[in-house]
Amino acid sequence: MQRDQRGCRACVEAGYPLESWPVVAPVAGQRAYLFGQAPGIVEGEERRPWRGRAGKTLRRWLDMDEETFYATFYCASVTRCYPGRPASGRGDRTPTPEEQRLCEFWRDHELRLIAPQLIVTVGGLAARRLLGVKSVTESVGARYDHAGAVAIPLPHPSGASSWLNLPANRERVAGAVALIHQELTLLAGV
Repeated sequence: MQRDQRGCRACVEAGYPLESWPVVAPVAGQRAYLFGQAPGIVEGEERRPWRGRAGKTLRRWLDMDEETFYATFYCASVTRCYPGRPASGRGDRTPTPEEQRLCEFWRDHELRLIAPQLIVTVGGLAARRLLGVKSVTESVGARYDHAGAVAIPLPHPSGASSWLNLPANRERVAGAVALIHQELTLLAGV
């Protein structure tokens, strides 16, 4: 699966202007699945997930060093290639619904093969695509069931959104992180 994923060009062949090859996480027996929106520019260059500023913020939230983070989570995303900048030039371009659909196959295949017991969605797009929730506000700090796995949403740590400026939302993140650590503790005991 990963060999095929590394060479995937479905979105390019469909006419989308992607800026990288697919970013693929190494599989090393992780029991938790981290599902984000799309790789950023640093991830696209390095072809490794969560390498840029957002990844550093995410690891800080989770209180994990890089080695622990990558040993704990199989990292995936709604789309697998860096989508480039939007016309405004600010942030990263949100993948189109068609690009998202073209990459669903990889997510579904990974979830079947890995059979994670914990899924952490990162950002509103990932939570909507996987869990069908309407917003980050309604979902961060909640626990969901997804095909027998516990799913816990987090907001995106990019800093592009002002959502984290509200103290109540930072408390939601702290609550979600506590739930994630509870589930990881349970997984360690299995």
